[in-house]
Amino acid sequence: MSHRSGFTIGLALLVAFGIAAPWIGFYQSFLMKFWCSALFACAFNLLAGYGGLISFGHAAFFGGAAYIAGYTIKSLGFPPVLGILAGGLCGAGFGVLAGYLSVQRKGIYFSMVTLAMAQLIYFVFLQAPFSGGEDGLQNIPRGHLLPGVSLDNNVTMYYFVFAIFLAGFLAIARLVDSPFGQAIKAIRQNEPRAISLGYQVPNYKVAAFVISATISGIAGATKSVVFQLASLSDVHWMMSGEIILITLVGGLGTLYGPVIGAFLIVSLENQLATTAGSWSQVILGLVFIACVSGFRQGIAGTWNEWARMRLTFKAKTERFVPPDGQAGPPAH
Repeated sequence: MSHRSGFTIGLALLVAFGIAAPWIGFYQSFLMKFWCSALFACAFNLLAGYGGLISFGHAAFFGGAAYIAGYTIKSLGFPPVLGILAGGLCGAGFGVLAGYLSVQRKGIYFSMVTLAMAQLIYFVFLQAPFSGGEDGLQNIPRGHLLPGVSLDNNVTMYYFVFAIFLAGFLAIARLVDSPFGQAIKAIRQNEPRAISLGYQVPNYKVAAFVISATISGIAGATKSVVFQLASLSDVHWMMSGEIILITLVGGLGTLYGPVIGAFLIVSLENQLATTAGSWSQVILGLVFIACVSGFRQGIAGTWNEWARMRLTFKAKTERFVPPDGQAGPPAH
């Protein structure tokens, strides 16, 4: 199976699930949280999986955009679509700042700069007069998508969220296969060679950072509209850790891995919240260890590797077995 046909089949299954999910027993609130987390994970994966830049501060873009979207909708009277776009612009702005400051460093130093930036933004929103402090920004109105189309209806809200996820996912998929995507993958694999070929490596890194931050911001802004709340937990460093967990479990550097990881982790969180209480984080940690130990490339990455090995084995078998099915060299 070719890469393109595999992507098409996966996309068809994803769309079919997205359309049918509310009608086959899944709670709409769970599904909306899942799609927001999946989009956030896909955005992080663009930077970390394809660009090789592991950010410890991506919650700054997700949570910061949630606050900006909530403020513009609640206090400035923006419709939800414009509020979400404002959140995306906020993510882009933070991404430009964090990107230029962090791409000058490599490895763990890059990651620590992103974490420091995220902590700075966390304390900004903790002290901001409009943020609600430790209580968060509450009672954000969902408003109307179009005249007469209220997002207070959960079914309408669900399909709106799914449409946002699908648009973001397709944009990332297109970007990964574009010349820009090939460039950031080349930089990840061999940066000195990319420099020798004439790539402006810092510019590509900043661009990847800004795109990832923008899509993360859209995910966070959407979540604030869904749950009518922007809280400090959205911008806390633990949110950054959770999105790293989701991406690694699903498969770093794979298109569908973050979606699989988001579904697994969000499902576990929902289940453990009612059954395990304060032990839920411990159990999630054990699940992470088990997944990383058993699936070193994540669930999707392991599946892809198995499929490649199977195709290679099949090709070798067909190469050495004559068409008549008789083993051995041809008769002279």
